[in-house]
Amino acid sequence: MKVRAFTGDDLVAVYAIQLKCPQAAQWRPEDYLHLASDPGGAIVVAEQEGADPPEIRGFAAYHRVMDEVELRNIAIDPSNQRRGIARALLAAGIRTVQEFGARKFFLEVRASNQPALAFYASIGFQLQYTRHDYYQDPVDDALVMSFTIAPSSDSPSTQRS
Repeated sequence: MKVRAFTGDDLVAVYAIQLKCPQAAQWRPEDYLHLASDPGGAIVVAEQEGADPPEIRGFAAYHRVMDEVELRNIAIDPSNQRRGIARALLAAGIRTVQEFGARKFFLEVRASNQPALAFYASIGFQLQYTRHDYYQDPVDDALVMSFTIAPSSDSPSTQRS
């Protein structure tokens, strides 16, 4: 698996993965292009190496403001989940924003999404606060979690496999 920066050619695959993942934020295709062109935006994709044409297996979208970054969206194709792809995407995103001086990483997740909560906790994210009834269809709380980015990419939290 190769993690690399998003290009416009990846849009169709990224959008298709998003549609297969109801827990992911449901964006319009132009939202990805807008974030990718934003100086504080970053999108990374996980690409299956050796496939011809290359196949995108997952993606993560970030936005940085000064020394803070927010995970805006992440999704892994359901047939490729639980294979370390999300961990690789998150580690690549942390390394990317670290280069720009980001020190604090935030995300929000549905309180009912137990697999995601366990995953984020395994990386070192900690609960900061709850936004009650934040999500709709179905109504659910949002848990805001944060992670302090170490000064170097040698952080054990970003190196787990």
